[in-house]
Amino acid sequence: MKITDRIGGDRPVFSVEFMPPKDEVGEAELWKAIRRLEPLDPAFASVTYGAGGSSRDRTVRTTGRIASETTLVAMAHLTAVSHSVAELRHVIAEYAAAGIRNILAVRGDPPGDPLGEWVAHPDGLTYADELVTLTRRLGDFCVGVAAFPYGHPRSPDEDSDLERLIAKVRAGADFAITQLFLEPEGFLRLRDRLAAAGCDVPMLPGIMPLTTVRTLHRGPELSGAPLPPGLAERLERYADDPAAFRAAGMDLTTELCERLLAEGVGGLHFYTFNRSTATSELVSRLDLGARRGVPVA
Repeated sequence: MKITDRIGGDRPVFSVEFMPPKDEVGEAELWKAIRRLEPLDPAFASVTYGAGGSSRDRTVRTTGRIASETTLVAMAHLTAVSHSVAELRHVIAEYAAAGIRNILAVRGDPPGDPLGEWVAHPDGLTYADELVTLTRRLGDFCVGVAAFPYGHPRSPDEDSDLERLIAKVRAGADFAITQLFLEPEGFLRLRDRLAAAGCDVPMLPGIMPLTTVRTLHRGPELSGAPLPPGLAERLERYADDPAAFRAAGMDLTTELCERLLAEGVGGLHFYTFNRSTATSELVSRLDLGARRGVPVA
């Protein structure tokens, strides 16, 4: 099933994002999270792809298992970093062989330093729209792309960043998922500007549950989204009390999600970090799960 068959309906949906595990302990933790979230019926589950393809084999294996061993619609990430076009063709063929028909095509971050200078492979691609074109040419894939409510950290301005997003849509992207953000205005502004440009594709907001002090500061640092002063003030008072911080952070995350849903957003994409509790709790609070009575602890 394609992701576009699962999003854009009358009822809001949610989706989840996992990382390929690094060892057996991580594998067990990941599959515990998958099995706990599966009964809530997320619209799809995506699996990330390490910088330079560092986790390529694990991504293929994990996404293939989700596609074949669960009821979830699986999506694999694909980046152009450190890959020639020939290597990208090979990875896409691996995905197809594993039964994966949904791909998130992103240019990707430089290995070692996500905010460092991006250098294209001499036989590779420079922009994500080129990767979208390549993927669409190689099979009947549903292709997603990344969007940045406050502009990509390496974009000169928001107008230039919007042009890059429009190029990805016009290259054949079926939907977009945004980088994480902590207040809704940037997302809503980008959604409206994209629609005004004639690009009528679903755009899902990327939501990171605020459960720790580290997630509060590290997320904006990597995404380029601002840390709203009022939000920081509400949470900093709990910096030395992890339980109180989590409770306040989850309340703020719920408020963000409720505002987005009230503005007509059709789906929320949760960054799970291979855990299920925070996402399950948010799904329950927002009444997004398809099935009721599933424990959130």
